[in-house]
Amino acid sequence: MTIAIALNNDSINNLDLSPAQTVIDQLLQEGVASHEQQLSFDIKYDLEPGDPRELSEIPEVRLWFVRLDAKYPWLPFLLDWKAGEFARYAAMLVPHQFSSQDGIQYNPEALEIFLMHKIFILGDWLKQQDIPSLSRLRSMAQMLGYELDDALFEIF
Repeated sequence: MTIAIALNNDSINNLDLSPAQTVIDQLLQEGVASHEQQLSFDIKYDLEPGDPRELSEIPEVRLWFVRLDAKYPWLPFLLDWKAGEFARYAAMLVPHQFSSQDGIQYNPEALEIFLMHKIFILGDWLKQQDIPSLSRLRSMAQMLGYELDDALFEIF
């Protein structure tokens, strides 16, 4: 079951995390492990007619997601990866460009830093939650095109 967080111009422009906090706090109370990969964002952000930008190219939207990530750095655990929410989340936080032929093109160094940051955060957080992490962390890396060496996981 997908759970959507509704965002609009007001919440984004005011850096108001309350739409996300309400949903995430409820999931935490219910037991976060039972809501793995169920969260999505329903973003309604008005643009000027003819504005060709994607949501991840709008500074106000990106800043809202930066603030959300600072509050919930383990949020990728809850995102609906199959529906593309993890990739969209990464696009909000990692510098990139769009290509009509190749789609989204992340800055490679920034993507590596983002991925390793998330691996370390989620590795520790999953351990605190008593949730097995190895396959989840591997899958997350693979979603972004990376294969992680087994030696990395000996840290956890």
